[in-house]
Amino acid sequence: MKKFILLLVLVLSFSMIFSLSVTAYADGEATETASASASAEAEKTESDSVKSSKAIAAAILIAAVGAAGAIAMAITIAKATGAMARQPEVAGRVNSAMMLGLVFIETLAIYALIVSILIIFVL
Repeated sequence: MKKFILLLVLVLSFSMIFSLSVTAYADGEATETASASASAEAEKTESDSVKSSKAIAAAILIAAVGAAGAIAMAITIAKATGAMARQPEVAGRVNSAMMLGLVFIETLAIYALIVSILIIFVL
């Protein structure tokens, strides 16, 4: 299980680095192309390229955080139900702690959604 989590963290880290490099490459490409080309058609194509790069970066961000959040929620629920099965007398406290943890995990997913919306519309 620890190997799986380590592999997941490495894959998510790689995808986050890739999404950041895609946006940086798109921004650098946009400035180079704009200075070299003066035609309106080239600027339109460049703008479409930047928009698609931003969309790809936002999609990678949402996919990575969604997958990590789903796995974290599954592990949390599995551990909580195991604890409740072993000691039914503390089921109320375990349930409330589990719900609080799930809220924090879901908050991370909402923050990722906001960041991806900012990537698309603001940057």
